[in-house]
Amino acid sequence: MSSYVIRSVRADEWVAAKELRLAALRDPVAHLAFLETYEAALAKPDSFWQERTAGGAEGAEGTQQIIAEGPDGRWVGTLTVLMEEPGTADWAGFPVERKQGHVVGVFVRPEERGSGLTEVLFDAALEWAWAHGAERVRLIVHEENERAQRFYRKVGFVPSGVVVPLGGHSEERELEFVLDRVYD
Repeated sequence: MSSYVIRSVRADEWVAAKELRLAALRDPVAHLAFLETYEAALAKPDSFWQERTAGGAEGAEGTQQIIAEGPDGRWVGTLTVLMEEPGTADWAGFPVERKQGHVVGVFVRPEERGSGLTEVLFDAALEWAWAHGAERVRLIVHEENERAQRFYRKVGFVPSGVVVPLGGHSEERELEFVLDRVYD
């Protein structure tokens, strides 16, 4: 793991952020993991990617995109943590009852999987969320994405019982997994 740099993205790195997101959307399970298609993301203008990257960059309030940079400088993994405040509603319309981090956009290039890199990304995400006052961290995972569910359980997340319907005419659902902060 020492050959990777785990850090927050910088606002001027939008080209690399776009490339990694497009790579994620080409993954064979992207339809289960992301709420957007490769074609839709590819059609977005550069201004979208610039704003998206700046919004999750180092020093941004309430959101942080964490990346793993390989020894050759190539980005090999990412995730984003969104802070959700009590008294608001989340993206699916559910009320947020306490300050929490919401992990989204998890992706590690296939050739890096199984190396421990995803665990290191999650450690960085949890550290950032706890430092920003989160009482718990959550994520939403498609009910058929068993690989992701196994990993989330491995790093301590458990199903909360909350089920999020995907909407439209689909019968598909997503499941909320949570990890509560443990105070010493």
